[in-house]
Amino acid sequence: MDANGRQAVPAGETDTYDSKLAPVQTATFTRPTARMVEALDDVSAATACAKLHQMGITRTFLDGPVPLHRTPDVKVVGGAVTLQFLPQREDVFSGTAQEDAERKTALWQVLESIKPGDVLVVSAFGSHFTGCLGDMLVRYFKLRGGAGIVVDGRVRDAARIRALGVPVWCTGTTPHYASQSELFPAAFNVPVGAGGALVTPGDLIVADEDGAVVVPQQKALAIAEDSLAHQDKEAFARRRLDEGGRLSDYYPLTGRGLEEYVAAQTFAD
Repeated sequence: MDANGRQAVPAGETDTYDSKLAPVQTATFTRPTARMVEALDDVSAATACAKLHQMGITRTFLDGPVPLHRTPDVKVVGGAVTLQFLPQREDVFSGTAQEDAERKTALWQVLESIKPGDVLVVSAFGSHFTGCLGDMLVRYFKLRGGAGIVVDGRVRDAARIRALGVPVWCTGTTPHYASQSELFPAAFNVPVGAGGALVTPGDLIVADEDGAVVVPQQKALAIAEDSLAHQDKEAFARRRLDEGGRLSDYYPLTGRGLEEYVAAQTFAD
């Protein structure tokens, strides 16, 4: 250790990370309750996004990340922990020391902070060249109990990540490691911008084949209740359309179609 309590750099190696600028993180944040997560478990990303829009919260879709696992049942709901990549600058950090230097950054620290059910949200400017996470890091995330990962950027080791079974949303793949090109992992569990949406630690993430949506904790239960009612109405309308009903009668479900739905619900009760 040096005089400031930092890990000494072995002779012959160059530490290109200015450890005086240690990874930034916020104060302790509050994770969502199990009730919040369970309430949103059957809510689709599209419905959550629409209901938040009706509440006046219009920028909730993380534009860019798509499922790495293209399966119809891909879905995750959980509380957000965040990782912020920032541009490299040679006097602060550069990728010349390669992956060894990354152990001193927010990338390793955020993974050590993961708790069961967390969703890791990574802000990387949609970079095509930064492989924010690979097999070993996603493997550790899984072992910590993480639920899923949303990356506004790219990942590497795609086949191995798919084999791990961890749901991942990203903008694509790259052979690069995290600090190989223009970015480095600078902060964790701070507010981040990902895909044009603000994500703060502890927000809920609902992600499925349509993409990822951020849900504020204080809206989660109301969104869930309203969304499940909305999805039930859509299921009714879908059945009527399949039976030959007119689109204008059943979508959106208003007027005579809504009266028919209410009558059906009353009869079922």
